[in-house]
Amino acid sequence: MQKLIQGIHHFQNTLFGKQRELFERLAKKQSPEALFITCSDSRINPNLLTQTDPGELFILRNAGNIIPAYGEVWGGEAATIEFAVSGLGIKDIIICGHSHCGAMNAVVDPTLREKFPALSRWLNHANINRTIIDNKYPELSGEALLMATIQENVLVQMEHLRSHPVVAAGIAKGKLKLHGWVYKIETGEVFNFSPKHDQFELLKLHRHDVIADKHFNNAEI
Repeated sequence: MQKLIQGIHHFQNTLFGKQRELFERLAKKQSPEALFITCSDSRINPNLLTQTDPGELFILRNAGNIIPAYGEVWGGEAATIEFAVSGLGIKDIIICGHSHCGAMNAVVDPTLREKFPALSRWLNHANINRTIIDNKYPELSGEALLMATIQENVLVQMEHLRSHPVVAAGIAKGKLKLHGWVYKIETGEVFNFSPKHDQFELLKLHRHDVIADKHFNNAEI
């Protein structure tokens, strides 16, 4: 706790003054560029990963970067999505999973949930992943199985996102785009799902556009 308190004082005494104008603008209004949905895992820092400043990302975090289908849960996820799209005019939504995800490990091995009843109920929204994995990748095990589950979970949650009326309407009008990412903690790489190639591919900047030039498959784990 002492480290956190020292950090606050360093922010107030050293960093805040250098960005005072930014925070004064943010006090009046926020205009984030994207809704960034990711896991609660402490190893993920969305602003560090995307090199964004305060006010540039609207962030939603929970165990497993899960978005229940519309109407299944009237909770913070649905409320955050609704406000981001309808209230803030968000144009892009990113669902970002990550390597070594404990929540997805508990989907792969349900015995890991036994001591966590609340977490177990929450992960029921991702149980379809296990069915997909069992049918699509019966030969996988270990880390390869976990990574496949992480990837499939991102795709499942993107489908759940599309069930939310504000998201469906935004996509239909061409005003909203969905992006599925997987962040590899140990390398710093981020992989984007390509509908065209039906796989996750490494994000790379080229001529001001994000393109993919490296396939991310289970053999690379």
